[in-house]
This record gives sequence, structure tokens and C-alpha cells, in this order.
Amino acid sequence: MLVGRTPGSLIELLQAHGVPERAARVYLAACRAGPQTASELARLSALNRVEAYRFIRQLEGSGLLHANGHRPMQFTALSPEELVAQWIRTATERLRSLESGREKILKEVRESVEGPGDDDARKFAVLEGRAPIQRFLIRRIGTATKEVLVSVAGFSLPTAIEGGIDRALKDARARGVKVRFVTEVNGQNLGPAKHFEMFTDLRHAVSPVTNRAIVVDRTGALVWVTGEQGLGPTDEGQVALWSTSPGFVRLAREYHQRMWRGATPATRRFVELESPSDAVLSVPKGQESEAFQRLEEIAALGMRASGVSELRLDLPELIQTVARQLGREIAEEVEGDSPGEVARSLVSFYGSHAMGKLAVVKDKPLVLRVTDCFACTAQSPEIGRVLCPGIIKSVMERRLGSTFEVSAPDPQRHGRHGCLFSIVTG
Repeated sequence: MLVGRTPGSLIELLQAHGVPERAARVYLAACRAGPQTASELARLSALNRVEAYRFIRQLEGSGLLHANGHRPMQFTALSPEELVAQWIRTATERLRSLESGREKILKEVRESVEGPGDDDARKFAVLEGRAPIQRFLIRRIGTATKEVLVSVAGFSLPTAIEGGIDRALKDARARGVKVRFVTEVNGQNLGPAKHFEMFTDLRHAVSPVTNRAIVVDRTGALVWVTGEQGLGPTDEGQVALWSTSPGFVRLAREYHQRMWRGATPATRRFVELESPSDAVLSVPKGQESEAFQRLEEIAALGMRASGVSELRLDLPELIQTVARQLGREIAEEVEGDSPGEVARSLVSFYGSHAMGKLAVVKDKPLVLRVTDCFACTAQSPEIGRVLCPGIIKSVMERRLGSTFEVSAPDPQRHGRHGCLFSIVTG
């Protein structure tokens, strides 16, 4: 351990190096206890299983945890001595990079400082690069005195937090500025959405927000020409247009107002996403018989009351329900912001949970192959035909917030070489 450092100070150091506080707790638990399973690390760090798995994957990706590859899989922490040595090397490299890129950095700073100001006679200004756009926008929000109107797609919420836009909006709200924020709230951005709801009037857009725009005091509007999921996917490829033209500002305001009128309060959306239906039949692991006994009682009660001698359950519909539930749970444990990234994360998940061997066959169109699938049984081939594509569809839609169609192969035909699943947007 570090000499003269308490666990609390190490957590602060980890946070200063970009490790979230809860992920830092997982790392410290692994340092103290030695190699542990994911479940044990969740218990030792006082986190729920889903949270712990997510942070374990982050720590693996940054090299702070290493998996042994055995079952049950255990995770070993990078020693604090090695971690500090790594930080020193990284800091040294950054200093060298800063020195070698001195002129370029100063040029970017001058361009930012000398950008269009309040007294600039130009009606339009083109801003390039995510960081310059964010710095310019923070300055503009800082001058707001009446209102700030924000229209942004749901997937952009984390970027707004990383860039400090949230702090600028929070400060504006503290000054008495009205801040109206409309976006799509879903399972993937629920945390960031709750964050913004604390200091903005946040609403959930029923239809997708296709135009990212921010209007400041009816005097200026910033509209992104490129988007995260289209042109300019990289930081430097981002382009936005700022204008004080009355017509331009009016169009941006009208778009926000249309989205705002059709939107619902964010708090109501939070309840929809987090509160389960009263009609859900819970099937706890290890206690499956109790739930199905209740289902048997419900069926018997209905037949006795109605005089019906036989009920026929729609098995594919039941399997689809199970698939949707499983997909939603798996989506919380995999990563990715595109179908290809989610598919590759799903490959690791299948392997670590003994669900079969999943592989990406093609990227365009996206095609997956599953061999040794847990769901392909000779007695019930419909399980593989319905359950597997249903799980994949549910994972994609939950992670990415879009509609997908997944082909349903016949496990009996593809049993030897695996089942192929073609995935396209709906």
C-alpha cells in the first residue's frame, strides 16, 4: 500500500485520475481482499451487482483489475505501487506532449479567447471542434439573464456533463435564469437525466430530438451542424453555427417550443422507467416453483369460475416476455454506443455467463453467430427460435434507444454450425 496514504486519500487520487468514486471503492476492495469474484467485490464495496459489474468492466479496461479467466472468474487489483508508477509515467508523457505542442495549444487558446463576442458585428460564426464549441457555449450561457432553451438528443447528455455545460446551466438557474431542457429520457441516460432535472425544467420528448440547439435570451442561438451519430463523429469533426440573426433565433425557438409542447415532465418518465407494474410475476432464482405455483392457481381459479375445461397459453408470447426481461437486464451490463460496439460487448457477456459462443460474422449488415447455445434444445426448438432473437433485440433497443429487427433462425437446421442472426434497424 502507499506509505502515509489512507484509503480516503487514495480514492481522491483515483477520482483525480478519472476513476468514479464507486469504481474506486471496487478497486480498493480488490486491493484489500485479494482476488475476488464480481459478486464478492459488489458485497465488499457496498454496491449492487449491476453497478459493480459495470465498474469492474471499466477498471478492467483501464488496467486496474485483471481477470484470471477461470470459473468462477476472479479479479485481481493492480498494486498501488504499480498504479502510482503508471501515473508518474503518464504525467511525464503529458508534460512532454504539452511542451512539444505548446504553439498549437496557445493558438487554440487565442482562437477561443478571440472568438465572436457580445459586440461582434457578425451575425454568424462557425465553431469547429467539440472543446471550442463547449467553451464558447459556456461563456454564452454565463451571459444569460432571462432564459436558456436546450433541445438535445438523449445520447448527448453525458457529453454535456463532461464538457461542463451542466455547471453553466446550474449557475444560470442560480442567477434566476429560466432553463428549459427537452430531451429523450431512456434507461441508458436515466442517471444524467436525473442530474439535469435537479437544476433545469426537464421534459421527456415523445418524438426524437433531431436538432441540437441552445437559445440564449432570444438574442442568439447555437445549432450543431454535425451530430454524434452522423457527420463529424470525432471531437475535432464537430461543427456548430452560432447566430444572432432574428430569423435564425426564431426558428430555433420555434423548434424548441414544438418539442416542449409535446413532451412530458421528466419526473413522470422517471417513474415509468423505474416503477415495475403491479401485475409482474416475480420469479426469484432458486424459488421458481413458488411463482409457477401461483400461475397454476390463477389458471385453476379462472377455469373454475368460468367453467372452461382447458386453457391454451401462447408459448411464443410467453418466451418473448422472458426475452424482453432478460434483454433489459443484460443491457445494463454490456457497453457500446453503436450496434457493432454492443454486439462485441455481448460476445464477452455470452462467454462469461455460459450462454454459448457468440461471434460477429459481418458488420454491415450486422450478423451474429451463436454456437453451443443454451437455448437450443431438441425437445423445445421454439425456445431457440424465439428466445435468442428476442434477447438480442431487447438488448439493442434498451442500449441504443432505437427499434431493431432480428432474424429468427431454425436451431434444428443450424445446430451443427450455429445460428445466424441478422440485425437491422426497424
